[in-house]
Amino acid sequence: MPELPEVEYVARQLRKELVGHRIRATVVSWPRSVSGLDPAEFATRMRDRLVDSVDRRGKYLLFALDDGNTLVVHRRMSGNLVLSPPAAADGYIRVAFALDDGRQLLYSDPRKFGRLALLEPGKLAARFAALGPEPLGDEFTPAVLGEQLAGRRRGLKMLLLDQLVVAGLGNIYADEALYRARLHPLRHGSDLTLEEVAALHAAIQGVLRTGIQHGGTTFGRHRDAYDEAGTNLDHLMVYRKTGLSCPHCGTPIQRIVVAQRGTHFCPSCQQLP
Repeated sequence: MPELPEVEYVARQLRKELVGHRIRATVVSWPRSVSGLDPAEFATRMRDRLVDSVDRRGKYLLFALDDGNTLVVHRRMSGNLVLSPPAAADGYIRVAFALDDGRQLLYSDPRKFGRLALLEPGKLAARFAALGPEPLGDEFTPAVLGEQLAGRRRGLKMLLLDQLVVAGLGNIYADEALYRARLHPLRHGSDLTLEEVAALHAAIQGVLRTGIQHGGTTFGRHRDAYDEAGTNLDHLMVYRKTGLSCPHCGTPIQRIVVAQRGTHFCPSCQQLP
């Protein structure tokens, strides 16, 4: 599933390309890709809408429209938003938006798990009311992270995957952040010292910024708005590096399963107390 860096990178691209343009027509090829509305009504309400802004909340893309509503896109496992037709071999277009300049914005999703929803302002606020803080936002301080972890007797890996604790993190960047902070994935959130919380805070922001800088991490199908793969795979330290040497100490990277997710760490640098 695309995580915060992949979604943020695409949001920045689409902000540059779409703001100020109108969506002239919408074609829904897979009705279940649209949530909360009949596909025909969705297409009608999207017709001739001007894109006022493109933003992100957690792993969601947000397209603010000139009628006050917001198009919310959750790509989930295999969804991509690509400008103009991708490779001809892509037979997975579920929703197509025709733009006023002749281009198309295409939502492609082989596994059909992604969802698009058109939300009114009140419903938009309710949708994200319980979501955790944005880890790259000004409000995300070490003190806020400490409050989110305080009293939680769960492992750090599980906590970082919980979107109610911190928005936008997933398997890749949770592993990378814990490695940078030298924290074992099974450490309880409530056990961290102030210094360890500060280290984890810096590590979370660091790995996310690195991911954005390199266009996100592509293992399988993730592509940006121009149908190009991200290159952050070359900058990962532990994720899917099982058996390879730790970049810091040389110890072989280990893999365990936490909350049914493969979890990668250095047993020497990230020791349990």
